[in-house]
Amino acid sequence: MSILPAQRYREIRQQAELLYSAEQVQASLHKVAQQINAALANEHPLVLSVMGGAVVFTGQLLPLLDFPLDFDYVHVSRYGDARQGGQMHWKVEPRENVRGRVVLVLDDVLDEGHTLEALRQRVMQLGASKFYSAVFADKMHGKPKPIYADFVGVELPNRFVFGYGMDVEGAWRNLPAIYAVKEK
Repeated sequence: MSILPAQRYREIRQQAELLYSAEQVQASLHKVAQQINAALANEHPLVLSVMGGAVVFTGQLLPLLDFPLDFDYVHVSRYGDARQGGQMHWKVEPRENVRGRVVLVLDDVLDEGHTLEALRQRVMQLGASKFYSAVFADKMHGKPKPIYADFVGVELPNRFVFGYGMDVEGAWRNLPAIYAVKEK
């Protein structure tokens, strides 16, 4: 008898370790918003959200930003539904509307940094005047990264995590808290 996918995902969640409660996530979100408001108060940036992981972070962060902005998105992934990063796959690249702009890229998690660094390089190649990045979570794996985010919500251990926009095999992006998959 095979396990239904929904049941399998429920088991992953039930066995997972809670890292940040919904209340802690919201407090971190507000902290990041305050930092961004202070840094970009006199700018009119173009905000680029990285789909699909940053959709929750972006959707909750934008109403907390107290300055005019333009919004667009990019879609690049190294994970898909896998648990390890692979080849960079651009689904939607940054458009030409970055030329001469201050750009703020929003992403869910900074893991090894390859995706965010590729975004920074592409945005700057397209003529952005300045690049900022905000990630909700920064994974602490002890290795150097090619880029570090300007604004960070929480730090994560070097484990596979899900919730608040981050998925496990395509599921559970919709959780308001952050969990780590049970280690085997």
